[in-house]
Amino acid sequence: MVHSTPEIAVITKRFENSDELREFPKGRFELVNIGGMTIGRATYEPGWRWSVDVGPGIGLKLCGVEHLGLEPHDSWVIGNERYVSLHFLGASHYAK
Repeated sequence: MVHSTPEIAVITKRFENSDELREFPKGRFELVNIGGMTIGRATYEPGWRWSVDVGPGIGLKLCGVEHLGLEPHDSWVIGNERYVSLHFLGASHYAK
């Protein structure tokens, strides 16, 4: 009996070598495109606030990108440590 196994393509990408980089005061957003999907990694420094550091650059007061369970909103970093998050929904539209 002959078994045929389809080839599986494995794609690896690193945010450090992103397909696109969007920088703004106190933060950055790195995007990678994999199989028709865009995934983003946001890095926010202490004191970062969306309405101050991202919104003015794109002419908006609130973030309107869909995030799981959130509608238009503001967000910010509290404390003295960097905050890093992954974005699977709306990444291609974030900070643009």
